[in-house]
Amino acid sequence: MVDAQRASKMADRIQQIIARRLEKGIKDPRIGFVTITDVKVTGDLQHASIFYTVYGTDEERADTAVALKSATGMLRTEVGKNITARLTPSIEFIPDGIPENAASIDRLLQEARQRDAESASLAKTAAYAGDEDPYVKPREYAVDGEDEVDEGSDEPDGGTR
Repeated sequence: MVDAQRASKMADRIQQIIARRLEKGIKDPRIGFVTITDVKVTGDLQHASIFYTVYGTDEERADTAVALKSATGMLRTEVGKNITARLTPSIEFIPDGIPENAASIDRLLQEARQRDAESASLAKTAAYAGDEDPYVKPREYAVDGEDEVDEGSDEPDGGTR
């Protein structure tokens, strides 16, 4: 088992190598505008999962997935040439769910804004179900030796004792 720091450094290096190679271009016309978002390397440095996103339609995403799968061997060779490890890790391309998650979060935030607006409009026209101030009022004490007055009392004389 290798330490996590070495695995992290190797993942960063693999991300740079793959991104640079995709930027130079691969002769496959099916590859669209690809962004490598993350790379995860197993603890034994034997396998790398490469997460990517593709800008475009669903059809372009599917074509890019097929093209990356067919270019995996060539890209693994490129990784093997540029890292200083005894064994070259196997690589796997996984479409990243970031765009779908972002769209879902945007939709949920829009729904929350709508509900807040509806609540605010209902609150403007709302009336109290009971008294405006349902809490018992604190006792007020009379000045100059008079009896104490309790305004919150239900007694007809105003709560004098």
